[in-house]
Amino acid sequence: MRRVVVLLLALALAGCSTGHDAVSQGADNSNRYVAGDGTTVVYKPADRKPAPPVQGSTLDGGSFDLAALRGQVVVVNFWASWCAPCRLEAADLEGTHQSTKDSGVSFVGVDSRDQKDAALAFLAGRITYPSLFDPAGRVALSFSQVPPNTFPATLVVDKKGNVAAVIRTTVQKADLTELVGRIGAEP
Repeated sequence: MRRVVVLLLALALAGCSTGHDAVSQGADNSNRYVAGDGTTVVYKPADRKPAPPVQGSTLDGGSFDLAALRGQVVVVNFWASWCAPCRLEAADLEGTHQSTKDSGVSFVGVDSRDQKDAALAFLAGRITYPSLFDPAGRVALSFSQVPPNTFPATLVVDKKGNVAAVIRTTVQKADLTELVGRIGAEP
């Protein structure tokens, strides 16, 4: 009987562990994020859904309104200073921003689940485009295509204001540049 109880207890505890894609529930991971699944989804123009209203204060004290950028391709990157993959992609995002900004492509970051001082330190010398400060993750919640706890995640909004692509992995400059160029060339 005792062996049966020990076996049942061991099975119950094994069921409570986190798997490869699970959110860590440990005290050491208070942000409870899940790494992206590595996919990039590009929607056909007829299948695209409108981006939700996105407005707010930026980390540098300015304001941002996605609707004001209608007519431009907009790259929306969800990041946090504590996210290692976000650090890895920062140079590629900034490089793509610099190489495409004169062709009508805008960028905005969305800093989620973060502390303001840590976010500002992360941006210093790394990123020149604006970032919304969204510690509660409300902006991500407004986009049905991005779980609010997946970092990093990048969306590309087309000139009509529709979500054209979702990238759930770290971006690479060459791939992102090609993607925003292709979306920007659409009528």
